[in-house]
Amino acid sequence: MTREAAPPVALYAHVPFCVSLCPYCDFVVNAGSAARGPRARVDAYASALLAELDLRADALDARWGPPAPSAALAAAAPPTGAPPPAGSASAASTPRQPLASVYLGGGTPSILPAATIAALLARIRARFGLAPGAEVTLEANPGPDERSDLDGLATAGVTRLSIGAQSLVAAELRRLGRRHAPGDVAETVSATRAAGIASVSLDLLYDVPGQTAASWEATLRAALDLAPDHLSLYALTLDDPDAEGLTGDLGDHLPTPAGARRWREAARAGQDEDAAAAAYERACDLLHAAGYRHYEISNWAHPGHESRHNLAYWERRPYEAVGTGAHAFDGRARRWNAAALGPYLAALAPPAASGRGPVLPPGGEEVLNDATAATEEVILGLRTDRGVPFAMAEGGAADALRWALEHGLAEAGADGRIRLTRRGALLSNEVFARIV
Repeated sequence: MTREAAPPVALYAHVPFCVSLCPYCDFVVNAGSAARGPRARVDAYASALLAELDLRADALDARWGPPAPSAALAAAAPPTGAPPPAGSASAASTPRQPLASVYLGGGTPSILPAATIAALLARIRARFGLAPGAEVTLEANPGPDERSDLDGLATAGVTRLSIGAQSLVAAELRRLGRRHAPGDVAETVSATRAAGIASVSLDLLYDVPGQTAASWEATLRAALDLAPDHLSLYALTLDDPDAEGLTGDLGDHLPTPAGARRWREAARAGQDEDAAAAAYERACDLLHAAGYRHYEISNWAHPGHESRHNLAYWERRPYEAVGTGAHAFDGRARRWNAAALGPYLAALAPPAASGRGPVLPPGGEEVLNDATAATEEVILGLRTDRGVPFAMAEGGAADALRWALEHGLAEAGADGRIRLTRRGALLSNEVFARIV
């Protein structure tokens, strides 16, 4: 982990389009006519993404120098975040290492044509560099009209597909506003394998209104029958970005539609913390028995299929980001783009009549002090099965770790690292609140 600014090791690109908006979703999404039809803004947005990629790359080139032109140069460069050796040229004169991962998220990036995905990845390779064997993830909905041309995605360089299954019970999918059926998930997994995409991940939700222990068990077993390489399991959270002050002109969230707000209010009444804890524990048991490594609180993988991109976040490594609502981090400062689509397109895809070229979109930045950085290091480290060295914790964080150890929420390994127990993972929010 680093507290100093350094070049990115990863890049996130946000695609904010969905055919329809699921009522529980508070990601940056533009649905309906913005995504399909004569008024669709997808092509304009793809052009804007290319323009932002160039502007962000220009800034990195000026700050750190151009990306290494070959794997050999990358291997010879200092580790990411390391200062140049004494007496050496400045960091800006040393080619920066190419990206280790790219993640196209959303929204539903799989509604983009494969040719558009190929063009984005080609620009990323040209301007940021992409290391040999880099992980390139694309999120996909499993419906037949949303999963894209998987052969084309493989040809473009996608190596990992993250499939938004959410449930494998038809009634729950309808309740969640999903457009696909359970069989579509199986078809997408099979087609992904046939296309040669090497790693398949499934997203699943628990604590869904109306979900029972039996229906959750059915989803888990059906998912395991598909033999995914990776699973992400999340308790359904029904946040209110408006109340949290995350919307507005420079906010990184969009306002919640009235219909979605009503759905969430009704759904909260059907949620149960004890049932959610039982669902999590059952998942831990089944996935452990199936040979998956529980490498992060909400994530399981077969060896070698851990999400390298998300590990960069949890390891607090620098990453670049483009697109509406996207967040970047250079090791010292966090930067975000505003969520609104209109101002983003106006900045990066201006009409010819404007007489100007693309400019960076509106957004914000926060420089983190050492105390905040130290707290983040402990919390993010505790999310993973590697844990954190006790010596890393200072002040209140050390007190919180002692409390967690005393109450069986954490355990100390022979290597001197503190890790959450299963009970600690269930009560991680309590542990993290004490650290903060």
